[in-house]
Amino acid sequence: MKIQEQMQLLSRGTLEILPHGSLEARLKEAAVEGRPLRVKAGFDPTAPDLHLGHTVLLEKLRQFQVCGHQVVFLIGDFTGMIGDPTGKNETRPPLTHEEVLINAETYKEQVFRILDPAQTEVRFNSEWLNNLTAADLVRISAKATVARMLERDDFEKRYQGGQSIALHEFLYPLIQGYDSVALDADVELGGNDQKFNLLMGRQLQQAYGKAPQVILTMPLLEGLDGVNKMSKSLNNYVGVAEAGKEQFGKLMSISDDLMLKYYELLTDADLDAIKGMHPMEAKKQLAANIVERFHGKGAGAEARAGFESQFTRNEIPDDIPEAILKADADGLWIVRALSETGLTTSNGEAMRMIAQNALSIDGEKMADKDFRLAAGGTYLLKLGKRKFVNLSVS
Repeated sequence: MKIQEQMQLLSRGTLEILPHGSLEARLKEAAVEGRPLRVKAGFDPTAPDLHLGHTVLLEKLRQFQVCGHQVVFLIGDFTGMIGDPTGKNETRPPLTHEEVLINAETYKEQVFRILDPAQTEVRFNSEWLNNLTAADLVRISAKATVARMLERDDFEKRYQGGQSIALHEFLYPLIQGYDSVALDADVELGGNDQKFNLLMGRQLQQAYGKAPQVILTMPLLEGLDGVNKMSKSLNNYVGVAEAGKEQFGKLMSISDDLMLKYYELLTDADLDAIKGMHPMEAKKQLAANIVERFHGKGAGAEARAGFESQFTRNEIPDDIPEAILKADADGLWIVRALSETGLTTSNGEAMRMIAQNALSIDGEKMADKDFRLAAGGTYLLKLGKRKFVNLSVS
């Protein structure tokens, strides 16, 4: 691929490429030397399941592979036991070694749904960090100052607010930066919240007499609500390992504006062509594309057909879950029915959904939050566009 073609693809969706002009220069150097760039991204296995927010970096790594470069997928099994404070106003609890290893294995299985294993070097930073002596750590620490550390936004806010900052938290950006020294990284990718840590990698590489890496920062992906960062805790996520029909249905709920951002960050599709399409068709193609990526050829078309069958033609799916609940003396409160069958996560959410006219019982809309289901009956509950349950009330 020509340098300008690579730059067009690799700069897509990025927030910053630092320093200015450095990526193009490094691409030209690599071409002259006849070697691929070593492109690093680190992942602390703090949770076993990836969602689309995590895959923004993986997609950019895949694009580097398309351009012929070597990806280093770094699993921070050592740094995961420190606990990354990035973006937090208090110390993030560290994981045990056993938890880190379990999560890391799950990560590896999921990332190869996106990355080409032949062009991916999987590394664990415990390979070199476990061998550091106390003297080595002191020497690394001597290459940064406390004043420099306090430039980091979250540290500065905590310091000014009188909140504690443990000394080991200062070690996190140093250790992450040292990973770039150990791996001879030409390029490092990270979310925009990782900018300080990525710059520390450049600083340490220079201190060790190595060429400083190019930095690419990527935006954080908003979740299905279009407001907050995608997060499992906020229940606004699409999981990599979720069933294809669930992924498809969730993606069909996003706004048109958010859809374009997903296209930009999660696909290689021509954005001008997407903007010229009908939004509903564009959204279906996006959902099918993502399902196909994680579940294999044909899975996207299958999920689309299922969605259209269920929602476009108002057909009821065949695999509706069943539940049995016991009524009180005056029947089963509908709010309790929604929360205890799992259609909602709480009574509060159930009342909000009913107020939004999102509930149907046996095909009829129900907007009365005080409604009670009679004992001895079986009811088809539908919440929103995608959630069903066959409920027997005893």
